[in-house]
Amino acid sequence: MDLLKNNAFLFLILLVNSCASQPSYTLVDEELETSVTETLKYYLYYPPDYQLNSEKEFPILLFLHGGGEVEGGLDADERIPPPSLILRGKEFPFLILAPQNSFAKSWWNTRAVKQLLDSVVSNNRVDRHRIYLSGISRGGGAAWEMAVQYPETFAAMAVVCGMTPLPYASWINKKMPIWVFHGEDDAVIPVEESESMVNKLKGLGYDVKFTKYENVGHDAWTKAYATEELYDWFVLQSLDSQ
Repeated sequence: MDLLKNNAFLFLILLVNSCASQPSYTLVDEELETSVTETLKYYLYYPPDYQLNSEKEFPILLFLHGGGEVEGGLDADERIPPPSLILRGKEFPFLILAPQNSFAKSWWNTRAVKQLLDSVVSNNRVDRHRIYLSGISRGGGAAWEMAVQYPETFAAMAVVCGMTPLPYASWINKKMPIWVFHGEDDAVIPVEESESMVNKLKGLGYDVKFTKYENVGHDAWTKAYATEELYDWFVLQSLDSQ
Protein backbone atom coordinates (compact mmCIF):
# COMPACT_ATOMS: atom_id res chain seq x y z
CA MET A 1 0.00 0.00 0.00
CA ASP A 2 2.84 2.41 0.85
CA LEU A 3 4.51 1.59 -2.46
CA LEU A 4 1.26 2.40 -4.29
CA LYS A 5 0.99 5.74 -2.49
CA ASN A 6 4.60 6.56 -3.26
CA ASN A 7 4.14 5.73 -6.94
CA ALA A 8 0.98 7.87 -7.11
CA PHE A 9 2.78 10.78 -5.44
CA LEU A 10 5.73 10.43 -7.86
CA PHE A 11 3.34 10.37 -10.84
CA LEU A 12 1.65 13.56 -9.57
CA ILE A 13 5.02 15.33 -9.28
CA LEU A 14 6.00 14.23 -12.79
CA LEU A 15 2.64 15.41 -14.15
CA VAL A 16 2.95 18.82 -12.49
CA ASN A 17 6.52 19.27 -13.70
CA SER A 18 5.53 18.20 -17.19
CA CYS A 19 2.70 20.75 -17.31
CA ALA A 20 4.91 23.48 -15.90
CA SER A 21 7.50 22.93 -18.62
CA GLN A 22 4.98 23.46 -21.43
CA PRO A 23 4.59 26.99 -22.86
CA SER A 24 1.32 28.73 -21.99
CA TYR A 25 1.00 30.20 -25.49
CA THR A 26 1.80 29.36 -29.09
CA LEU A 27 3.93 31.70 -31.18
CA VAL A 28 2.88 31.60 -34.83
CA ASP A 29 5.17 33.25 -37.36
CA GLU A 30 2.62 34.16 -40.01
CA GLU A 31 1.21 37.27 -41.66
CA LEU A 32 -2.07 38.42 -43.15
CA GLU A 33 -2.40 41.11 -45.77
CA THR A 34 -5.44 43.23 -44.90
CA SER A 35 -7.39 45.57 -47.11
CA VAL A 36 -9.73 48.28 -45.79
CA THR A 37 -11.61 50.45 -48.25
CA GLU A 38 -13.85 53.47 -47.79
CA THR A 39 -15.77 55.61 -50.25
CA LEU A 40 -15.17 59.30 -49.64
CA LYS A 41 -17.25 61.99 -51.27
CA TYR A 42 -15.53 65.34 -51.40
CA TYR A 43 -15.67 68.94 -52.51
CA LEU A 44 -12.75 70.41 -54.43
CA TYR A 45 -12.45 74.16 -54.87
CA TYR A 46 -10.22 75.75 -57.53
CA PRO A 47 -9.00 79.35 -57.19
CA PRO A 48 -10.22 81.77 -59.92
CA ASP A 49 -6.90 81.92 -61.76
CA TYR A 50 -6.32 78.15 -61.82
CA GLN A 51 -7.59 77.81 -65.39
CA LEU A 52 -5.87 81.01 -66.56
CA ASN A 53 -2.37 79.68 -66.03
CA SER A 54 -1.84 76.15 -67.30
CA GLU A 55 1.61 75.75 -65.76
CA LYS A 56 1.43 77.43 -62.36
CA GLU A 57 1.27 75.16 -59.31
CA PHE A 58 -1.03 76.13 -56.45
CA PRO A 59 -1.12 75.38 -52.73
CA ILE A 60 -3.91 73.19 -51.39
CA LEU A 61 -5.76 73.22 -48.07
CA LEU A 62 -7.17 69.97 -46.70
CA PHE A 63 -10.19 70.79 -44.51
CA LEU A 64 -11.82 68.23 -42.21
CA HIS A 65 -15.30 69.07 -40.89
CA GLY A 66 -16.79 68.22 -37.50
CA GLY A 67 -19.51 65.83 -36.36
CA GLY A 68 -22.27 68.33 -37.08
CA GLU A 69 -21.53 68.25 -40.79
CA VAL A 70 -21.76 64.58 -41.60
CA GLU A 71 -23.08 63.91 -45.09
CA GLY A 72 -26.75 64.82 -45.26
CA GLY A 73 -27.44 67.56 -47.76
CA LEU A 74 -26.76 70.62 -45.64
CA ASP A 75 -27.50 73.90 -47.37
CA ALA A 76 -25.18 76.91 -47.50
CA ASP A 77 -26.56 78.45 -44.32
CA GLU A 78 -25.81 75.28 -42.36
CA ARG A 79 -22.35 74.61 -43.70
CA ILE A 80 -19.27 75.62 -41.78
CA PRO A 81 -16.43 77.69 -43.27
CA PRO A 82 -14.34 77.51 -45.36
CA PRO A 83 -16.89 75.60 -47.56
CA SER A 84 -19.75 77.91 -46.54
CA LEU A 85 -17.64 80.95 -47.42
CA ILE A 86 -16.98 79.51 -50.87
CA LEU A 87 -20.71 79.00 -51.42
CA ARG A 88 -21.23 82.65 -50.54
CA GLY A 89 -18.70 83.78 -53.14
CA LYS A 90 -15.44 84.17 -51.21
CA GLU A 91 -12.32 83.50 -53.25
CA PHE A 92 -9.24 81.74 -51.90
CA PRO A 93 -5.69 81.71 -53.33
CA PHE A 94 -5.39 77.91 -53.10
CA LEU A 95 -7.30 74.74 -53.82
CA ILE A 96 -9.47 73.48 -50.96
CA LEU A 97 -10.15 69.77 -50.55
CA ALA A 98 -13.07 69.05 -48.21
CA PRO A 99 -13.88 65.33 -47.88
CA GLN A 100 -17.15 64.24 -46.30
CA ASN A 101 -17.35 61.87 -43.33
CA SER A 102 -20.56 59.90 -43.77
CA PHE A 103 -20.74 58.44 -40.27
CA ALA A 104 -22.45 60.31 -37.44
CA LYS A 105 -20.61 58.36 -34.75
CA SER A 106 -17.33 57.34 -36.28
CA TRP A 107 -13.86 58.87 -36.34
CA TRP A 108 -12.31 60.05 -39.57
CA ASN A 109 -10.48 57.30 -41.45
CA THR A 110 -7.26 59.29 -41.77
CA ARG A 111 -5.59 56.68 -43.95
CA ALA A 112 -8.41 57.00 -46.47
CA VAL A 113 -8.19 60.80 -46.27
CA LYS A 114 -4.45 60.65 -46.96
CA GLN A 115 -5.06 58.45 -50.01
CA LEU A 116 -7.65 60.93 -51.28
CA LEU A 117 -5.27 63.82 -50.73
CA ASP A 118 -2.46 62.02 -52.58
CA SER A 119 -4.78 61.33 -55.52
CA VAL A 120 -5.98 64.94 -55.75
CA VAL A 121 -2.43 66.26 -55.51
CA SER A 122 -1.25 63.88 -58.24
CA ASN A 123 -4.07 64.78 -60.62
CA ASN A 124 -3.96 68.55 -60.25
CA ARG A 125 -1.34 71.29 -60.43
CA VAL A 126 -0.54 71.30 -56.73
CA ASP A 127 2.65 72.55 -55.14
CA ARG A 128 3.65 69.57 -53.01
CA HIS A 129 5.68 71.85 -50.74
CA ARG A 130 2.59 73.91 -49.86
CA ILE A 131 -0.01 71.44 -48.60
CA TYR A 132 -1.93 72.87 -45.65
CA LEU A 133 -4.13 71.16 -43.07
CA SER A 134 -7.10 72.39 -41.04
CA GLY A 135 -10.02 70.91 -39.14
CA ILE A 136 -12.69 71.64 -36.56
CA SER A 137 -13.96 69.61 -33.60
CA ARG A 138 -13.86 65.93 -34.63
CA GLY A 139 -12.08 67.04 -37.80
CA GLY A 140 -9.65 69.01 -35.64
CA GLY A 141 -8.80 65.83 -33.77
CA ALA A 142 -8.26 64.10 -37.13
CA ALA A 143 -6.00 66.97 -38.23
CA TRP A 144 -3.81 66.48 -35.17
CA GLU A 145 -3.73 62.75 -35.91
CA MET A 146 -2.66 63.33 -39.51
CA ALA A 147 0.07 65.72 -38.36
CA VAL A 148 1.36 62.91 -36.15
CA GLN A 149 1.01 60.16 -38.76
CA TYR A 150 2.32 62.13 -41.76
CA PRO A 151 4.83 64.63 -40.36
CA GLU A 152 6.56 65.34 -43.67
CA THR A 153 3.39 66.13 -45.68
CA PHE A 154 2.05 69.43 -44.41
CA ALA A 155 3.65 72.88 -44.56
CA ALA A 156 1.29 74.38 -41.94
CA MET A 157 -1.70 73.44 -39.83
CA ALA A 158 -4.60 75.32 -38.21
CA VAL A 159 -6.83 73.47 -35.75
CA VAL A 160 -10.07 74.73 -34.23
CA CYS A 161 -11.47 73.23 -31.01
CA GLY A 162 -10.10 69.75 -31.62
CA MET A 163 -9.08 66.93 -29.29
CA THR A 164 -5.32 66.51 -29.15
CA PRO A 165 -2.84 63.58 -29.07
CA LEU A 166 -0.84 65.10 -26.21
CA PRO A 167 1.45 62.08 -25.55
CA TYR A 168 2.57 62.09 -29.20
CA ALA A 169 3.17 65.81 -29.60
CA SER A 170 6.86 65.26 -30.32
CA TRP A 171 6.02 63.14 -33.38
CA ILE A 172 4.75 66.21 -35.24
CA ASN A 173 7.19 67.89 -37.62
CA LYS A 174 8.99 70.40 -35.41
CA LYS A 175 9.48 72.78 -38.34
CA MET A 176 5.77 72.99 -39.23
CA PRO A 177 4.03 76.22 -38.08
CA ILE A 178 0.81 75.56 -36.13
CA TRP A 179 -2.09 77.87 -35.28
CA VAL A 180 -4.64 76.72 -32.69
CA PHE A 181 -8.05 78.30 -32.05
CA HIS A 182 -10.47 77.53 -29.21
CA GLY A 183 -13.42 79.13 -27.45
CA GLU A 184 -12.96 79.56 -23.70
CA ASP A 185 -16.56 78.50 -23.01
CA ASP A 186 -16.47 75.34 -25.14
CA ALA A 187 -18.65 72.74 -23.40
CA VAL A 188 -18.03 70.01 -26.00
CA ILE A 189 -14.24 69.91 -26.16
CA PRO A 190 -12.84 71.96 -23.25
CA VAL A 191 -10.33 74.69 -24.02
CA GLU A 192 -7.88 72.91 -21.70
CA GLU A 193 -7.46 70.32 -24.45
CA SER A 194 -5.81 72.90 -26.71
CA GLU A 195 -4.06 74.69 -23.86
CA SER A 196 -2.27 71.53 -22.78
CA MET A 197 -1.19 70.71 -26.33
CA VAL A 198 0.03 74.23 -27.04
CA ASN A 199 2.02 74.33 -23.81
CA LYS A 200 3.54 70.93 -24.57
CA LEU A 201 4.53 71.96 -28.09
CA LYS A 202 5.97 75.30 -26.98
CA GLY A 203 7.97 73.50 -24.32
CA LEU A 204 9.42 71.32 -27.07
CA GLY A 205 10.36 74.35 -29.14
CA TYR A 206 7.57 74.28 -31.73
CA ASP A 207 6.33 77.35 -33.61
CA VAL A 208 2.76 77.60 -32.28
CA LYS A 209 0.21 80.43 -32.28
CA PHE A 210 -2.76 80.19 -29.94
CA THR A 211 -5.96 82.23 -30.20
CA LYS A 212 -8.52 81.91 -27.41
CA TYR A 213 -11.91 83.58 -27.77
CA GLU A 214 -13.65 84.94 -24.69
CA ASN A 215 -17.37 84.22 -24.33
CA VAL A 216 -17.25 81.78 -27.27
CA GLY A 217 -18.37 78.16 -27.11
CA HIS A 218 -17.78 75.25 -29.45
CA ASP A 219 -18.46 77.30 -32.59
CA ALA A 220 -15.07 79.02 -32.47
CA TRP A 221 -14.69 78.22 -36.17
CA THR A 222 -16.96 81.14 -37.08
CA LYS A 223 -14.39 83.64 -35.84
CA ALA A 224 -11.35 81.55 -36.76
CA TYR A 225 -12.17 81.25 -40.45
CA ALA A 226 -13.29 84.88 -40.63
CA THR A 227 -9.70 85.82 -39.79
CA GLU A 228 -8.15 86.98 -43.06
CA GLU A 229 -4.72 86.84 -41.47
CA LEU A 230 -5.13 83.06 -41.29
CA TYR A 231 -5.16 82.69 -45.08
CA ASP A 232 -2.30 85.16 -45.52
CA TRP A 233 -0.39 83.12 -42.94
CA PHE A 234 -1.08 79.87 -44.79
CA VAL A 235 0.27 81.05 -48.16
CA LEU A 236 3.52 82.19 -46.56
CA GLN A 237 4.30 78.66 -45.40
CA SER A 238 6.26 76.16 -47.47
CA LEU A 239 8.27 73.05 -46.78
CA ASP A 240 11.05 74.71 -48.78
CA SER A 241 11.42 77.41 -46.14
CA GLN A 242 11.45 75.06 -43.15
